[in-house]
Amino acid sequence: MPALGQPPADVATACYNRLTRPAYRQVTLMPTIYDFTATTIDGREQSLADFRGQVLLIVNVASRCGFTPQYEGLEALYRKHRDQGFAILGFPCDQFGHQEPDGEQVIAEFCSTAYGVSFPLFAKIEVNGPGAHPLYKFLKSARRGLLGTEAIKWNFTKFLVDRAGHVVRRYPTITKPARLERDLLALLQ
Repeated sequence: MPALGQPPADVATACYNRLTRPAYRQVTLMPTIYDFTATTIDGREQSLADFRGQVLLIVNVASRCGFTPQYEGLEALYRKHRDQGFAILGFPCDQFGHQEPDGEQVIAEFCSTAYGVSFPLFAKIEVNGPGAHPLYKFLKSARRGLLGTEAIKWNFTKFLVDRAGHVVRRYPTITKPARLERDLLALLQ
């Protein structure tokens, strides 16, 4: 006879057997940005898991765009909050009006010289179409744009990612970096 409050041995054995079968041991977790890698602007492969625990702003950038001055606001936001666990990841892209035609070395030099960019920059990627970087496929499916579209419409589209690596917000090109601060502060607390 089982002790009071204990299930009979055959029930416990049946539950144990069910939970230990291979079909029940395989747990699929939702992907996060930490599941991706990208090439840095200086050619090193980097796991985005290196940014685990930080709040991130991921932005597709371009050096010859009408929105290029947003680099200034991005850098100001980064410098103000980086010590609180915030990083910006910039991904140059040449898919919009051929506004990022140069190579990585020229891009890095421009960003450093013209805007004092110190946040991490990565190698040029595609954000739309069949050649889209896997990270951007993930970002776009996690947070759709206007009218539910996945496509990135232009340079300086921004994705805010929480400390657990989940995409919490997508901002259109026209959203200035300073306007993100309220959402950012909520995630930094």
